Amino acid sequence: MISMKIALAKTIVLYGLLLVGLAYLLSLIKFKFLIRELSVEFYVGMVALVFTALGVWMGSRLMRKNREPGGQFVMNESARAHLGITSREIEVLALMSAGHSNEEIAHRLFLSLNTVKSHVSHILSKLDVSRRTQAIEKARSLHLIPNSGSSLG
Repeated sequence: MISMKIALAKTIVLYGLLLVGLAYLLSLIKFKFLIRELSVEFYVGMVALVFTALGVWMGSRLMRKNREPGGQFVMNESARAHLGITSREIEVLALMSAGHSNEEIAHRLFLSLNTVKSHVSHILSKLDVSRRTQAIEKARSLHLIPNSGSSLG
């Protein structure tokens, strides 16, 4: 969570510096002189083009960092065994991380709603958390479930 805040702060600072740099560049090329020859829309379009290119570049760079090595998720079996989490609880946890409700999980895994609620309760207890979102975050950090975009395998 803290690393995401740092990444966001870096992005904001980078965009701010780029905006300052563009403003300085426009003042260097005598913006007032060129405004008579080129329309304001041209300059707005150029700034939009630069920020679009920067956004695409940064997005691809950030997504590359979040992928699992080799594209295949490898579960941390020692952490799973240490916590005593069963394979069925891992399945429930993976569906929770995909945003499914208890009812949807029960339907997908052919379980009763009470069984899913029991699994969720055991997961929260074993991971020592009180909320589903905390369980998902902790399970991802322990490599029990893949980060979004990867598949269990």
